[in-house]
Amino acid sequence: MPVHRSFVTPPLVAVAMVIVSSLFAIAQQPPSPSRVRGTIEAVDGDMLAIKSRAGEDVRLRMTADMRVVGIVKIALSDIKVGSFIGTTTVPGPDGSQNAVEVHVFPEEMRGTGEGSRPFDLRPNSTMTNATVAQTVAGNDGHTLLIKYKDGEKKVVVSPETPVVTYVPAEKSDLKAGAKVIAFMKKLPDGSFETNRVSVGRDGLTPPM
Repeated sequence: MPVHRSFVTPPLVAVAMVIVSSLFAIAQQPPSPSRVRGTIEAVDGDMLAIKSRAGEDVRLRMTADMRVVGIVKIALSDIKVGSFIGTTTVPGPDGSQNAVEVHVFPEEMRGTGEGSRPFDLRPNSTMTNATVAQTVAGNDGHTLLIKYKDGEKKVVVSPETPVVTYVPAEKSDLKAGAKVIAFMKKLPDGSFETNRVSVGRDGLTPPM
């Protein structure tokens, strides 16, 4: 039996080492981007060519069931108690959470992505989707108390903070020059596809 084990164990150890090595290599690979923010350069059939804000050329295949939503500017005063919003925030020097942008969800989108999580818009930024429980107006904007299922947060929204909402849009709204945020999925062949695009209306750059 000892002789038999000497022939079996090394191959098993070798296989295990290959698996562990492969998993380690995968873990070290940078994650694929989940979205691209930029300007449409061209639309050719089901292919969307985008120049990213960082200057990269990105080509995305649009899926047959792709959803397109429009982004339009609204007033800070349109944020009401009970509104379901999303906001990108960064920590302020006094520990407050300062809003980089706020987007108000239509009622049919209430509950979308509820919660708070790290976001890639700016360094140390966080995306929080929550319900406005209180809004207090001040000389420097509004302070919002927003609540979600796992907690709450106070957010300072200045008069300069972009405030937007979603409106219906069509694939025909995706034209050269339009500012977009396209959600990306990497395919096995290394190409990318998108099934959701947010497009700014009237030249607006989606702020989120």
